[in-house]
Amino acid sequence: MSNPLAIAAVTATLRNLIAHGVGDLPNQNVTTKPLDKAGTDNNGTDQINLFLYQAVINGAWRNMDMPRHTSPGETGHPPLPLNLYYLLTAYGQGDDETRSHQWLGQAMAALHDHPLLGAQEIKDALQANDLHEQIERIRITPQPLSLDEMSKLWTAFQSQYRISVAYRAEVVLIESTLPARTPLPVLTRGKDDIGVAVQPDLLPPYPTITAVSPDVQPPGSESGVVLGESLIVEGFNLDGTNISIQVVHPRVPVLPGLAPVGTTTSREIKVTIPDQPQTFAAGICTLSVKVTRPDDTFERVSNELPFALVPKILATPPMKAVRNGNQITITLKCSPAVLPDQRVALLVGGDEILADARPGKADSLKFTAKNIPAGKFIPGDYFVRLRVDGVDSLLIDRSVQPPVFKASQKLTIP
Repeated sequence: MSNPLAIAAVTATLRNLIAHGVGDLPNQNVTTKPLDKAGTDNNGTDQINLFLYQAVINGAWRNMDMPRHTSPGETGHPPLPLNLYYLLTAYGQGDDETRSHQWLGQAMAALHDHPLLGAQEIKDALQANDLHEQIERIRITPQPLSLDEMSKLWTAFQSQYRISVAYRAEVVLIESTLPARTPLPVLTRGKDDIGVAVQPDLLPPYPTITAVSPDVQPPGSESGVVLGESLIVEGFNLDGTNISIQVVHPRVPVLPGLAPVGTTTSREIKVTIPDQPQTFAAGICTLSVKVTRPDDTFERVSNELPFALVPKILATPPMKAVRNGNQITITLKCSPAVLPDQRVALLVGGDEILADARPGKADSLKFTAKNIPAGKFIPGDYFVRLRVDGVDSLLIDRSVQPPVFKASQKLTIP
C-alpha cells in the first residue's frame, strides 16, 4: 500500500542516496529543483540536481488489484501505478566541467549500487509516507534519451544544456480510496451441493421474459397500456411462489410490486396496472418478474423488458379550446398525472403545442398556441393526441376494420 506521498518519498529517497554516495559534497548541495532554477541558484558552488520531469501510468499494473488487498472472488480497485522519470545533472564550481563530471560520476555510481530502493531507506526519507510497505520493490534503471529528446527537454525550460543522465523509477503504486466488493463465500453449489445443472435444451434455466404486450383484442392492436388495463408477460420458468411483477419508471423512485392476475404458468403471466394516477407516470417503463422457483429457497429476478404506459385524455371535464385574438388556449385533464420535469405536448392535427409550465405534479394541463400564422388552427374539428415523454395517447381504434380514429379524441376549435 502507499498513499499520495509516494512520489515525494521516491524523490527524497533518491536524493538521500546520492547525498550519501558523494560524501565530499554537502547535503544541501544535492537539490531537487527544476532545470531553470538549479543552475542559477547554486551561487557558483558544486551542485548535483535531481529533477522529476515526467510521471507515466504503468500499463502492466493499470488493471491489476493491489497485492494482498483482495481474495479470490472479490473485486478490488486497481491502484494508481506510476513510472517516475528523473534527470540527474551536475554543476561544477565556477562552471568547471571537470568538477561537474566528477560529481556526475559519483552520483551515477551511487544509483548503480542501489538498483532497488530499500524499505528502511524509503521510510526514513519522508515522514508519514507508507511507500516502504509496498510489496512491489521500486527499481532504478537508466533511461536512454536521444540527443533530440534531451534538447527538447532543456529547451522547454529555457536553460543552457548541462551533461545529464535520465533514470526511471518503477513502479510506484498509490492505493485507491474506493472500497472493494467482498461477497460472502459460497457454501453450496446449487441444491444439495450437486454442482452445475445440465438440461437437454437451449431454454434458460432461470426466469426469463421474452415479450410484454397489452392484453387487447386483436393481439398487438395497441402499442401501450393505460392505467387499469392488463399486460401479458411471456417467457420461460415464470411459475413458482411469491411472484411479484416490478414496474420501474425512470422518473419515479419506487413503484409497488404487482401481484399476477388469474392463473400463472411457466410461460405466461397476466398483470393489471392499477388505476392509481398519482402513483404511476406515463412514459416508457420496464418490467421484471421476481419469483421463487419450485426447487429454490431464494428469490430470482428475471431480465427487464420495456413497455409503454400510455397517457389518457379524460372525458370529464371535456377538452376545451378558447380563441382570444391570435391565441388559442386548450385545457384538458389526463391520467396519470404528469411530473413537472416530463415533456408534455398536445398534437392537434399535425401540429404540436407544448404544455404550459407546471409547478408540480398535475393532471390538469393547459396548452397555449401564440402568434398563430394565417391559415393554421382555423375553426373546426381536430383529432388530438397527448404526448408525454414521447408516448402518445391512444387515438386509433383497431378493433374494427378498417381502423378509425376514436371520436372521444376530437377537439373543436372555435
